[in-house]
Amino acid sequence: MGQRDIRTEMADIQDKIRDYLQHKLTGARSLTLSNFVQAAGGWSHEIYVFDAHWNEDGNERERGFCLRKDPGAGLLRELSDLKQQFRVLKALEPTTVPAPRAYWYEADTSILGGPFFVMEKVPGEVPNPWSRVGKQFYAEAAQRGRLPRSFVEALASLHNLDWRAAGLDFLGVPRPGNDFALREVAKWEGLIKQSLRKPEPVLTEILMWLKVNAPEAQRLAFVHGAYRTGNLIIRDDAVAAIIDWELQVIGDPMYDVAYVLSDLNREGSPLLSCIVDRDFFLDYYQQLTGLKVDLEICRYYEILYMMRSAAFWLSASGLFADGRNKDLRLARTTYSVPVVLDMAARALGF
Repeated sequence: MGQRDIRTEMADIQDKIRDYLQHKLTGARSLTLSNFVQAAGGWSHEIYVFDAHWNEDGNERERGFCLRKDPGAGLLRELSDLKQQFRVLKALEPTTVPAPRAYWYEADTSILGGPFFVMEKVPGEVPNPWSRVGKQFYAEAAQRGRLPRSFVEALASLHNLDWRAAGLDFLGVPRPGNDFALREVAKWEGLIKQSLRKPEPVLTEILMWLKVNAPEAQRLAFVHGAYRTGNLIIRDDAVAAIIDWELQVIGDPMYDVAYVLSDLNREGSPLLSCIVDRDFFLDYYQQLTGLKVDLEICRYYEILYMMRSAAFWLSASGLFADGRNKDLRLARTTYSVPVVLDMAARALGF
């Protein structure tokens, strides 16, 4: 697709979104959009960010919006439901969890070619923790001290949340014991079965180990599933909002803790998630939540994350190979599968 075709397509999308907002903002007059961009991130959904301007009752109004759309063949499409994400954000609005406010969910695919929802555009930055600029941003913020504390506090707000009172039990509530861990293993094993094109003996061995060693949850909490820098909007050295609500579950809070501890999310940095000292993270998290971090259980979940990463990359590369998604980033994930399987094998002492 040429540059002119891309510009024409973007202009068409912008016009359709403006028409949709005009329908929702019933009192708006002379509605226009500015700063309209398709965000570079988002492997599983199309993301558009923009500002809306209108006149209402003789007053000029302005509000930032973010629209998240199902492209039809995105990564994790089977595991990430936009309507569920919208319900989660609505449930979080009256709580202390920092998250964007959700406005409207739209199931009518004739409007933009797929279901979508609209939420607020939270002011701030989302530096890529794997980029040189992002690493520098987080390293400097870590030295100033405020962001590491905010990082832990935002995670604690999730795990301290009364999820039943918030109405989040629609996500599914695991039975006592190791049901949560076994549910997660089964979920990602299902994606692997859909995507695997040839036998992977190491992956089979890892799955068997995970099933046999599934730990019991210390308590059930509201779990993000991918809590890290890159999934946080940062403003004034603090977490303004947690984003990418695709993998949230009711489950073991150690699942999130293990994700923070994982080497997968630090890219050579001595700091967890490129932002927080390990000892400070563990001490402050335990102080805020009253939970005891069980490092052996976290090790289990770290290995589960390695298996989950392999499932991601197998699914991603398969979508590209089948021609269902033309995002070149998905093609490159083919090379990540043996890397993460090697990490898991070494973690298990193979």
